[in-house]
Amino acid sequence: MRPHAPGHTGVEATDRALGAPPPGAADGGGPVIDSHVHFWDPRRLVYPWLAEAPPLNRPFTADDFAAAVPEPVEAVFVEAGRADDQAGQELEWVRAMARTRPWIRGAVVHVSLADIRSAASRVARHAGDPFVVGVRRNAQDEPPGYVSGPELRAGVRLLGEAGLPFDACVREHQLPELAELAEACPRTVIVLDHLGKPVPGRPGSSWRQAVARLARSGNVVCKLSGLATEAAPGTEPAVLVALLREALETFGPDRCLYGGDWPVMTLATRYATWLELVRAALAGFPADAADAVLRATAIRTYRLDRALPPGRHRTREEPA
Repeated sequence: MRPHAPGHTGVEATDRALGAPPPGAADGGGPVIDSHVHFWDPRRLVYPWLAEAPPLNRPFTADDFAAAVPEPVEAVFVEAGRADDQAGQELEWVRAMARTRPWIRGAVVHVSLADIRSAASRVARHAGDPFVVGVRRNAQDEPPGYVSGPELRAGVRLLGEAGLPFDACVREHQLPELAELAEACPRTVIVLDHLGKPVPGRPGSSWRQAVARLARSGNVVCKLSGLATEAAPGTEPAVLVALLREALETFGPDRCLYGGDWPVMTLATRYATWLELVRAALAGFPADAADAVLRATAIRTYRLDRALPPGRHRTREEPA
């Protein structure tokens, strides 16, 4: 996690000025699916990174999310940076919330993939759990060489064999390593979180080259998420929309998926504003692009048509 310091970007003033289509369900007829939602409760679990983000150092639950969204939104939970040995407890807490909130479609869980011995058993267990739709090992603060290293590569290959995608949370300077990882693990779907965290308004040529290389790997998809908290205070909405459109043009709408990054995004903007910016970025694309980005790509990537409501399958306890 470890977001940048809070600072509103100025993206509140969109109000249709950028040509966004009107709000509502995705074009395919169902609600928007947010592929990147966090819940946490520091009273239950330990989140070391929250000490660096005082405005976020309180509970953010499923009910808080439901109150924050401006329209019906279904969600994919993404692990929230709790202590590594509490990953199983985090999963079961979210599973319990989902039993009475079927709009929580599944969970992307933490696994220490570079520890191949423990990773193998955990990945096998998760592969048999319809509520687990992916795995993330947050690597944004790891040293050079980690993302392309043999230990993580072995773990990511395990995910491909198990049919689980890998959520890659990395920073801009790590993108060439991620491209190496994607090329070395062609059977694993790799989900690039937050466009690789470029700096809006001044993404370097290295970002564009690395993103183009990632797009050439057919196993990589890109989340349209996280830009507001990477932007400097006062960044104009049009700057963020331009970067979103660049990602859409590079990957194609059928390989992009919407992510709110709630509640981290509250450091910089409101939920309704970010959703409107993504819709504005879709203006001018073919009619089916909105359904792909706002719903269909998430369903395909995380196999959400496979994920059952938690009450319809046996709970699998994961040891801490």
